[in-house]
Amino acid sequence: MSGAPFRYNMDTGDREIFSNLTIFPPVFVRLDGRAFHRLTRALHLKKPFDPAFNESMRAVCRYLLTGSGLSPAFAYTFSDEISLYFPTLPFSGRVEKLDSVTAAVAASKLTIELGCTEPLAFDARTIPAAGGFAVEYLVSRQNEAWRNHINAYCQNALVEEGMTSRQAAAALRGMQSAAMHEMMFERGVNLAETPAWQRRGTLLYREECIKEGYNPLTGETVEAARTCIREPEETPLFSTEEGAALLRSLAGA
Repeated sequence: MSGAPFRYNMDTGDREIFSNLTIFPPVFVRLDGRAFHRLTRALHLKKPFDPAFNESMRAVCRYLLTGSGLSPAFAYTFSDEISLYFPTLPFSGRVEKLDSVTAAVAASKLTIELGCTEPLAFDARTIPAAGGFAVEYLVSRQNEAWRNHINAYCQNALVEEGMTSRQAAAALRGMQSAAMHEMMFERGVNLAETPAWQRRGTLLYREECIKEGYNPLTGETVEAARTCIREPEETPLFSTEEGAALLRSLAGA
């Protein structure tokens, strides 16, 4: 049989699922570490909370805010979770692209920060945040940070006393917050006085600030506006008026 070889051409874009799914801002993109319990063991991270890991997660947030080109307005992080608020959206609001690129950038940056030789991964989901939902959403995530904080301390205490992780989880299942507080108080730990980043998570946001610089042409010290990252030493409770007001100002609501 002679003649040119047969070529079957097809636009694969016609078969891509959700590739054209778009969303309108504002939105949150929430990143969650995938199988980070293995990372804890591999890096011998301190329990129940490791300050170096927390600083690495903050570094990831800083990069997402200023170095990634994605330009979210602010980030909130606790444990292995990051929530990013986008008042405007890259990629024309394409959800698939927003999720995949944000997760990939975060995983790459955290891999570098921790010096890992094995790949890390985040999953991502997009949450619409119109109509003032930003405050409600972050109140719920901060409540989860508090629950995670209590459970981490109690779980670690029981494991240190000889239980397996599975036995400790079973012992804590259904236990009320007050009982868990009392359990740790009996062991010399007041959960209300642990470091704020463990209890409340960390809020990071971009803000214009004035910095001094040197003009080599005139030899003068000059002031210039620059973008800085603010990280309150103690993130406010988002459920209070002070905390809600800060979130509304950051969200432009």
